[in-house]
Amino acid sequence: MGWSLKKLIQIVAMLAIVLTFLTSTTVGYRVNKQALIDSTLGTNKAYAEKLASTTNTYLRETLKILQVNSEEVLSLIAQPDSQLQLNGIVERIRTQTSTFNSVVIVSPEGIVQGVSPSSLNLIGEKLTSVGAKQAIEEKRSIISQPYVSTTGELIVFISVPLFSENGTYRGILGGAIYLNKPNVLEKVLGVHFTENGSYVYVVDKKGSLIYHQHGKRMKDDVSENEVVKKVITGINGSQQFVNTKGIPMLAGYAYVPIADWGIISQRPVSVAVSPAKSMVVEMAWKSLPLLLLAFFLVRYLSKKIAMPLQRLAYYTESSPEVDQKEKMETVSDWYYEARQLKGAVLYSIDYFKNEMNYFIHQSTTDPLTKLTNRRTMDDFMKQWVEEKKPFALVIFDIDKFKRVNDRYGHVVGDEVLVYLADLMQNAARKGDICCRYGGEEFVILLPKADKATAYQVAERLREKLEGTVSPCGEIVTISAGVATYPLDAVYPAQIIELADQCLYQAKRTGRNKTIVVSDEPRHE
Repeated sequence: MGWSLKKLIQIVAMLAIVLTFLTSTTVGYRVNKQALIDSTLGTNKAYAEKLASTTNTYLRETLKILQVNSEEVLSLIAQPDSQLQLNGIVERIRTQTSTFNSVVIVSPEGIVQGVSPSSLNLIGEKLTSVGAKQAIEEKRSIISQPYVSTTGELIVFISVPLFSENGTYRGILGGAIYLNKPNVLEKVLGVHFTENGSYVYVVDKKGSLIYHQHGKRMKDDVSENEVVKKVITGINGSQQFVNTKGIPMLAGYAYVPIADWGIISQRPVSVAVSPAKSMVVEMAWKSLPLLLLAFFLVRYLSKKIAMPLQRLAYYTESSPEVDQKEKMETVSDWYYEARQLKGAVLYSIDYFKNEMNYFIHQSTTDPLTKLTNRRTMDDFMKQWVEEKKPFALVIFDIDKFKRVNDRYGHVVGDEVLVYLADLMQNAARKGDICCRYGGEEFVILLPKADKATAYQVAERLREKLEGTVSPCGEIVTISAGVATYPLDAVYPAQIIELADQCLYQAKRTGRNKTIVVSDEPRHE
């Protein structure tokens, strides 16, 4: 005689409870661990991109400050006995901006004509440092790579050329940031350290450290670091990797285009996932009373469950009489309850799917303009490239949008963006994908479109804006760039870059226009 049904149900039920507990604990740990990893990667990536954007903007504004002051320098440099005034200008730049550790005015021959601080005693000296030579030779605004100066400091040199009204080259106005002394990078990045093992560091285009929380590591070569290899090529992203010290890390990284630098924000994996381990221990202790309660409930309910099943078994073994059939039909109510449970589960699944669809929509849509967001735009481009499906890309932004925000406020600025998004969808063709690329930049993806079609769509939008008063009470205009796949490029990043170059060409040549990439192939 075998085991009773009651005993079998008890064994199976307890085994199911134990296995469910072990499975849920294991899966919960793994899911929570992965969620913590994904969250940390996303946070570090967003943080690195924010710091890169801030640094890029800061350096660009620094160049503007030098450019503005260069006009005053030019007005004095040709005058006799202007030494005091020139020194006053560089002293003002150094003390008022708090950006530079030193500021110099250098002649085309490399002779120092003005310097701050004066304690450097460089007046009349010829600069032979790498940064100064590069600036003088190239005669353009530069942000140098780190090098050792004539004073023995490890510096980054930022400079603008000096050209008189008739185009005569008169030298450079530049400032130095001393990397091994308190500097502006510490002000921008140094306040972001935490006590959880997270930290930020900066590398130059060769993979050498130019900023690190441990100053002794300055100029260390970390080019073999997996993340550094990517960021110095201009890639933004996030990654789990093992650093040069053998520690598993979760890193987000972003490129600073104006200086060819890379910013990495990272956190040890062990620190990031430690809450998941604590969760397992806490779950076990809190589940113990429930497990004991479940044991007694199983003993009680197994008897209740076995009763109708035993009756069903008895009825199937009995003679096939009419009354027995009727009794079996009465047992079938049990399965009705199962069907009800199935219906409830199906309802829950439908509800879950609806919720998921809602969150997917939220994650793929820009909350302000209701346009497709940048991440989804990237997915479309990647898919079309994989399918070798031709398409055109129009990228544009609002001309002088900062002035709108400054004059009318960000609320009105947002209304202008929504207004532009509405006109953008009206101008696009059916099937085109309208995206908010970021800030006041927008993109239209036009599947199976050539340059002429994309140009027409861009011009239709531009002309509509040009002839319509925006919510700020003024007419706003746009500058646009157009590129196509596969004629102009075969990688999404290249397509965006080419269109962006056309956009900035449109801005440089007067704004309120659309420029298309030339027909010369660019993807060989």
